[in-house]
Amino acid sequence: MRDARRIVVKVGSSLVTNEGRGLDQVAIGEWCRQLSTLVREGREVIMVSSGAIAEGMKRLGWSSRPHEIHELQAAAAVGQMGLAQMYETRLREHGLGSAQVLLTHADLADRERYLNARSTLLTLLKLGVVPVINENDTVVTDEIKFGDNDTLGALVANLVEADALIILTDQKGLYTADPRKDPAAQFVHEAQAGDPTLETMAGGAGSSLGKGGMITKILAAKRAAGSGASTVIAWGREPDALLRLARGEAIGTLLVAQTQKNQARKQWMADHLQLRGAVVVDAGAAVKLLEEGKSLLPIGMTAVEGEFSRGDVIAVRDESGTEIARGLANYASSEARLLCRKPSAEFEKLLGYTAEPEMLHRDNLVLAR
Repeated sequence: MRDARRIVVKVGSSLVTNEGRGLDQVAIGEWCRQLSTLVREGREVIMVSSGAIAEGMKRLGWSSRPHEIHELQAAAAVGQMGLAQMYETRLREHGLGSAQVLLTHADLADRERYLNARSTLLTLLKLGVVPVINENDTVVTDEIKFGDNDTLGALVANLVEADALIILTDQKGLYTADPRKDPAAQFVHEAQAGDPTLETMAGGAGSSLGKGGMITKILAAKRAAGSGASTVIAWGREPDALLRLARGEAIGTLLVAQTQKNQARKQWMADHLQLRGAVVVDAGAAVKLLEEGKSLLPIGMTAVEGEFSRGDVIAVRDESGTEIARGLANYASSEARLLCRKPSAEFEKLLGYTAEPEMLHRDNLVLAR
């Protein structure tokens, strides 16, 4: 974790709400203090926080988690107010701004909304603001639920191409068996994310407050590893856990991603997506892509082929028709046609808005050779 620059931290309901007794101001304050230190060190941090439903239950006087979806949504609506306020207050004490971001699976399944969510989060990080993310339980249905915030944490790590996912929980980490039932259970200090034997080690359900157990954390690590992010599962009340992990100390269970971040993303674009269209570029733009590793700017585009939306994977062809690269389009084909040969200063006049200055950012682009 020492070299991790962009970190997603996920904390569970039992930690955030002190086992359901209400938002734990001391614990949240401690995490926010550590987050502020990491930001001052030049790192980018995102907090994925459970606790809205549990806090709502406490405010509504409910002793057990309801099963009816409308009651869960009502509890979330009540609890999200306190949760957002708590993070805002505690982060502000350390000179940091915060932003509440509520997501559903539909936001990340739709390409354009996925790209919009990514752009928003990266902009917040660039501004030095800490995004505090939760599932949008107020409007969510079973068909679009992430299921648990461990999964949400992994998807956010993939969304922003994080270097690391830290899951803070009420256990020290992963054991070969449930230590509460098996005295011979051994602690797992390090393993490979995605190793199928880990899933057999992980126990069943979590607490009555949250949805997840250790199995959801193992599966989240496997998912995060797909984009090259390693995962640590650690006890949330370990003193200075985030700071010590960031400095390379071995705390909890480290699940190592076997694929480098850039390799994972480029392999995904190269092998697993159908192309919706293409842009043709001039010789100068081709050189910048192939030899200088630059992004593709619309001023270097001469033509647009096919019909595609923002976020679709498209090809980049040179003047002879040879594919030289492919990547995620920042503009739809109808917009791209207007932007051909145009500098970024004219985008707002042509489109009525400006998204990104690039047609394909170099981070979202893979060369064909």
